[in-house]
Amino acid sequence: MSAIVFGSINMDLVTRVPRLPALGETLTGQSFEMIPGGKGANQAVAMARLGIATELVGRVGNDRFGQDLLAELRANRVTCDRVWVDQSIHSGVAAIVVDDAGENHIIVIPGANGQVGAADLERLQAVLPHAKVLLLQLEVPIEAVIRAAQAAKQAGVTVILDPAPAQLSLPTELYSWIDIITPNQVEASQLAGFSVEDHKSAARAATLIHQNGIATVIIKLGRLGVLYSTENGALSIPSFPVKAIDTVAAGDAFNGGLAAGLTANLSLQKAITFASAVAALSVTKAGAQPSLPTRQEVATFLSTHGELLDHRLAE
Repeated sequence: MSAIVFGSINMDLVTRVPRLPALGETLTGQSFEMIPGGKGANQAVAMARLGIATELVGRVGNDRFGQDLLAELRANRVTCDRVWVDQSIHSGVAAIVVDDAGENHIIVIPGANGQVGAADLERLQAVLPHAKVLLLQLEVPIEAVIRAAQAAKQAGVTVILDPAPAQLSLPTELYSWIDIITPNQVEASQLAGFSVEDHKSAARAATLIHQNGIATVIIKLGRLGVLYSTENGALSIPSFPVKAIDTVAAGDAFNGGLAAGLTANLSLQKAITFASAVAALSVTKAGAQPSLPTRQEVATFLSTHGELLDHRLAE
């Protein structure tokens, strides 16, 4: 079985600075890079590097960025047969500022991602019969996300939603098609209506999110680890201690690792632990897609951290 990502494809324009600027402040940057990104593309690359057969459905523009983005995806063994080259608009772009502590500010200009719609849903439906997991985010139009989730759910595919970028609320209809939701602290705070700062508040937020009909809630708490909640109650999984260089793709690494683990038939708890290791490794390197680890790197990392998890993934 394979995994599908339905989502965004961007070129990341990354500037590095000693610290993040204050409002109205001008800083001199240390470096600038153009790095393939976009939440959809990042999560697809994360899964492909973990040895999972992965298909990406989305759009790029008919420009140099689009050409480079597709080339990089294919180099990482992501199937791009259903990525449409949109002749009417530029590729998506993300302007990213990263400081010496690894924290970041991000501005996304959707471009072709904003045109994702009915034609892309038709392309998605053609590959759903062969998929086990569909991974979604919120960098393409919400109506397309809803219809993609609906189609996957009706096809018996597990639907995972990464509710990023953060939204004050989600359409009620979307909740009914989601099996697993994976907000970070900011996103969980937006969805719950109060600040999520620790495991206790995360458990309260998960309870509220469950009331919308989602069976599994996984809240990413950064250095505090992960809280996940199902009908059987809530459990926390600690984070792996690493030195963060760049956190820009940590969430995408986690979601890709989670989807990879579930596609390879790991239990939910083992898939979350596996995903936490993928995310931990990603923050030790700079860039979005360049930071995403391989299956062997994750296996080595888990073995050296005394983790008893059976982390082997299907070929």
